[in-house]
Amino acid sequence: MNPPDRALVLSVDEKSQIQALNRTQPGLPLTFGKPETHTHDYKRHGTTSLFAALDIATGKVIGRLKRRHRSAEFLEFLNAIDRDVPTCLDIHLIMDNYGTHKTDKVKAWLAERPRYHIHFTPTSASWLNLVERFFSTISEKWIKRQAHTSVNDLEDSIRHYLAIYNEDPKPFKWRKSADDIIASVGRAAASLNRQKGRGN
Repeated sequence: MNPPDRALVLSVDEKSQIQALNRTQPGLPLTFGKPETHTHDYKRHGTTSLFAALDIATGKVIGRLKRRHRSAEFLEFLNAIDRDVPTCLDIHLIMDNYGTHKTDKVKAWLAERPRYHIHFTPTSASWLNLVERFFSTISEKWIKRQAHTSVNDLEDSIRHYLAIYNEDPKPFKWRKSADDIIASVGRAAASLNRQKGRGN
């Protein structure tokens, strides 16, 4: 909400189990009066995971692809962030409470680097992390519109998207204030409690 001076605020998470899917038949392109088509069935060719850090000020994304999704891969990604960000800047990481973000090795890595400051989103509220919005964009606008014959093909496609995206990144902005969002969550919780009360 109040980004510090001389610091970079990164929204960090992983989009795991991205499937390399190839349609059983080629789709037909969009034509006048007819929508683009594709078959309902597909062949699976494996999965990959995208580790991403979204700069909330600029919208630029640091991304790395890993075949596995463990603490070791997360540490490799932290090292990539550390190499990419100028050493003169403090780094604030916004992350969810996923187990790979809180292992002893990750804690030790962070303890050795005082320029890192961690901010965890509340449990079951990872949607508050803006990198989730980026994951939605890449999924809907790119990955689901492609056919991939292998994991290598999928990873090349994602790297291509990241390169294009970072040529002219745009920051995601909340349309509502923090007070409006908190009030909305409060109303939803009150409604849920009323429904539970009627069910008893």
